[in-house]
Amino acid sequence: MAKEVAWWKHAVIYQIYPLSFKDSNGDGIGDIQGIREKLDYLKNLGVDVIWLSPIYLSPMDDNGYDISNYQEINPMFGTKEDLKHLLDEVHEKGMKLIMDLVINHTSDEHPWFIQAKSSKDNPYRDYYIWKDEPNLITSVFGGPAWTKDQTTNQYYFHLFSSRQPDLNWRNPKLRSDIYQMINDWLDFGIDGFRLDVIDLIGKDIDHYQLSDGPYFETYLQELHQNCFQNRKIMTVGETPGLSINRAAEISHQGLLDMVFQFTHIGLDEVPNQGKWALKALDLVEFKHVFMTLQKTMFNHGWNSLFLANHDQPRAVSRYGNLKYRKESATMLATILYGMQGTPFVYQGEEIGMTGVQYDIQQYQDIETKKIYQILKQKGISEDEIMRSIHAKSRDNSRTPFQWNHQPHAGFSSAKPWLDVNPNYIEVNAENDLLDDFSVYSFFKKLFEIRKAYQVFTDGDFDLIQPNHPKLFIYQRKNVNDTMLVIGSFSSEPQEVNLFISEEPKSLLISNYPDHAIKDLMILPPYYAAIIRIGEINHANH
Repeated sequence: MAKEVAWWKHAVIYQIYPLSFKDSNGDGIGDIQGIREKLDYLKNLGVDVIWLSPIYLSPMDDNGYDISNYQEINPMFGTKEDLKHLLDEVHEKGMKLIMDLVINHTSDEHPWFIQAKSSKDNPYRDYYIWKDEPNLITSVFGGPAWTKDQTTNQYYFHLFSSRQPDLNWRNPKLRSDIYQMINDWLDFGIDGFRLDVIDLIGKDIDHYQLSDGPYFETYLQELHQNCFQNRKIMTVGETPGLSINRAAEISHQGLLDMVFQFTHIGLDEVPNQGKWALKALDLVEFKHVFMTLQKTMFNHGWNSLFLANHDQPRAVSRYGNLKYRKESATMLATILYGMQGTPFVYQGEEIGMTGVQYDIQQYQDIETKKIYQILKQKGISEDEIMRSIHAKSRDNSRTPFQWNHQPHAGFSSAKPWLDVNPNYIEVNAENDLLDDFSVYSFFKKLFEIRKAYQVFTDGDFDLIQPNHPKLFIYQRKNVNDTMLVIGSFSSEPQEVNLFISEEPKSLLISNYPDHAIKDLMILPPYYAAIIRIGEINHANH
């Protein structure tokens, strides 16, 4: 009997950033009831799984990624009963819901930490990491990763904000409490988790081993055994520090169903200088990383297909061209979602939402504010700092969802917590839903095609013209089908000889639908297409 294919391999996953998705009560903040209002919009798009960024109780130092109570919902988003109603409606509509889970660190307002810092002999002291003298590890947000607690005159470790103390996973009691909490949520009915910076839980700070530390796999195995195995759920781990090979190993072992591997994300950064040091994207390098991902994960793991999320810039602003916004957005989707893996859509990608270029006072993100001060102190010019922030600030992708052209983009009846992108008059879901050739319509059709042809799940991946500096073309092939996926990363027309044989061929989708398919083609700016063909002659490639 054929092995059953895991349900999440055929799913389309949509990330909701609740703060910015839809406000139902006029306080300028998105909420659970707002999400409930828009479930049909998501179902119509072809979404199978909704991933919610954190909605737990939190002081919101890092927009909910600083959890003060894992078991309670932040009142700004609603109640646990609201979440149950949402979950029931999601299931009634044939979709699933996964929650974001942050178990590398908590808020400094979590009862565990309040207890832990009260005295050195408190039972919760060892739930966190303490030292008499700090070492030289620095925070991801800048500055030292240690803060002195005046009560006990020891330093606690925090790889992110000083208000996000890291949990001590070496403590078995801590791990047991975490597993109980996770099982409580799974028993509540949710369908899985996205696990925030999960590659950090096995760290050894004494030896400066953070990501993929010596205990990482041990803890993942224990987590899987205590919580995930024998449940029909899905797990995706955020693992920015894992190599492609290690990501494949973790996925192949089934410890996590898939991971977010970030090799392709850092290619527009100067190597080893952090995300704020910008360089132009080298498309050849970009293609080769994706080829490695596809080849490595094939039969040895599973890919997550993403270009954007709540921590990354808007894909169309980062990799496309705003003069060709619709063409860029649809081309990027075609190239990404034609590959093997599970598609992840970040809210607004499906209508081609773009990044913003605000004044520093308009940004709310803790990381952005901190790096602005750090770069200022280093004497870097205001223009250069803001160029980096406009390119890479996390707030660029967190602006409120643009539902229509009404005030505040239809997101809220009040001034939102973060300013709306001024282009909402033109770029909004209402406009897209009325247009058969919109970005939304393209995404919907693209997902229908993915689900109609098994080749997108199990077909080989073959990069064509790998060293072409402007074109990203590849073939997907299994015993039943051959698909040619074409994308142009250029605002200039590009000539390409596809060497397509005389076998029957059909255009499944294109962002220039009237453009005829020929062997020798002149591709217009940011052209994209998927062509179902017979054999490709690889001569002259």
